[in-house]
Amino acid sequence: MSHSSLPFVKMQGAGNDFVVLDNRNIDLSEEDIASFAPNICNRKFGVGSDGILALNNPQNTEVDYTMIYRNPDGSNAGMCGNGARCIALFAHSLGFADTHTFNVHNEIYRAEIITKNDVRISFPMKATVSEQVIEEQPIYQIHTGTEHIVTTVEQSDLKREDHLKKKGESLRYHELFKPKGTNVNFICGSGSKSLELQTYERGVEDLTLACGTGAIASALVWHHIQQQYQSPEKYQVKTEGGTLSVHFSFDPNSDTYSNIKLEGPAHFVFKGIYLQ
Repeated sequence: MSHSSLPFVKMQGAGNDFVVLDNRNIDLSEEDIASFAPNICNRKFGVGSDGILALNNPQNTEVDYTMIYRNPDGSNAGMCGNGARCIALFAHSLGFADTHTFNVHNEIYRAEIITKNDVRISFPMKATVSEQVIEEQPIYQIHTGTEHIVTTVEQSDLKREDHLKKKGESLRYHELFKPKGTNVNFICGSGSKSLELQTYERGVEDLTLACGTGAIASALVWHHIQQQYQSPEKYQVKTEGGTLSVHFSFDPNSDTYSNIKLEGPAHFVFKGIYLQ
């Protein structure tokens, strides 16, 4: 297959949308993927998406395949929770088992296809919440496969998207988070184990309809704020694009979260050929 005509599938998970490639035979390099991501992800001149996913041959013998993810600007996003659910469903359509494993960088994730449009991803990491204060506002910092901060807002402010975008951009580039920057999550609790979320995503440089790793970060921070020490836990995170479930355990002795799972929707939208 010529690199000038690339077969792809468009997928979305809770409104977070992706261009997905089976790269096992196309064999694009990571540099190739990064270089054409701004074109194929462009919503006016390309296919349009929040990022590009490539299913690669496994980088080690412990996994079934390797997931490569790039932001629309070509930058390396680290882990993408909604993208992981989509690529797992994509892999299943290619013949991979209901339960399988893949790696992102050096971390190994387990995917479970629950139903045809419901996927659960198990994260191998442990996470802790640290607190900062910026302009007299509490900011909670946590790494959930990629960099995140979380801050609480009033429910009415979740609908002020222009304001959130401006605030998200300011925090994303704040001195405290240089050089990498960070994703920014705005949350409002709607119950002891439920919350609403808007995320400003680094690399997209805008609010997105959902962010999987942001949903995990927000659920853990909401647990941290409330000091609820039961374990294990299941939280519901409502985003603009749909509701995600975050499962986790908590060790109060070390303030550490583990056994983290993200469950939610994944859908095929269409397939096509991208002509470069």
